[in-house]
Amino acid sequence: MPGSWFVIHSYSGYENKVKANLGTRIRSMHMEEAIFDIVIPMEDVVEIKSGRKVTVPRKQFPGYLLVRMYLDDDSWGVVRNTPGVTGFVGSGTKPTPLSRREVERILGVRKDEEKKAPRFKPDWEVGETIRVTDGPFADFNGVIEDINVDQSKVRVLVDIFGRETPVELNFEQIQKF
Repeated sequence: MPGSWFVIHSYSGYENKVKANLGTRIRSMHMEEAIFDIVIPMEDVVEIKSGRKVTVPRKQFPGYLLVRMYLDDDSWGVVRNTPGVTGFVGSGTKPTPLSRREVERILGVRKDEEKKAPRFKPDWEVGETIRVTDGPFADFNGVIEDINVDQSKVRVLVDIFGRETPVELNFEQIQKF
């Protein structure tokens, strides 16, 4: 792959606009031979809203875009002077390219995300009362003690025989009370 990957900073929420602006500038200034690719790293997150699972794309790094390019004064100027770009990530005035390993980790996540199930973004907070909807504790109420987003599990204190008992449940097994 020609060029190196650089991280550019933009205003948070304007990443798509910056990507479109940069793409237009690259074409209008005939810089296709120096600036090759613009990526906004995304991931799918499952949010639970009103008891329903909704998959929504989410920016992995809000306010940042990745650009694959040969860095010279002209390409630097095209990117730097694009509306919405606040600068390159790096020390001082010299942008720092991402290492191959960093690029593989960030872009590899993008490819892996297509293969694996999306992550959940829980709609609950620790200390909130919920209702168990599935499993042996269905129809019990409980209080969330811990949320583990990576494993899509919650630890809930369920009142069983007058005692609060910690029970580990999947996100799909509970809903807001």
